[in-house]
Amino acid sequence: MASPAASGPEDALVRYDATTIALHWLTAVLVAALWILGQTSDWWPRGPLRSNLWSLHVLLGFALAVTLATRVIWRIGPGRALPSVHDGVLRLVARATHTGLYLLLLLVVGLGLADALVRGFVLFGVVPLPQLGDRALRGPINHWHELAANAVIAVAGLHAAAGLFHHSVRRDGVLRRMWRAS
Repeated sequence: MASPAASGPEDALVRYDATTIALHWLTAVLVAALWILGQTSDWWPRGPLRSNLWSLHVLLGFALAVTLATRVIWRIGPGRALPSVHDGVLRLVARATHTGLYLLLLLVVGLGLADALVRGFVLFGVVPLPQLGDRALRGPINHWHELAANAVIAVAGLHAAAGLFHHSVRRDGVLRRMWRAS
């Protein structure tokens, strides 16, 4: 019986390091949780539950900001950069998708921070964030934050679908490079 480490030709591919993989999946979980909270928190009546859900959204937004900063620092520094599995159009599409995701994530986090600061948000009714800027900007900033968050979900969905396509149809090992460290 073949060992799991040598189950197919795709296993000959080099995988990302454990830190890169952990940061990737942490980002995915945070983005999903933030989007779900952003879409559903206003479903609840005004009061402590709704306030706490929005506080959790803001707190997880800060966690996403730290995770993104760590990802960028890790990628520039000791993180493992892998060569593209493909050349030509697929390589360009993959690079554009990754760049787009990073830019959209930075935009969403920046707008979310701006939104919280323009509002003068109070986390869990205890920790006040300073109110900076004109409160009249709340609506436009929130609108752009929502649009950018929806764009992140759309591009991340395409990114995930491409990973599943590579795994299920092309069977080229692309998804496995991000699944477990070598």
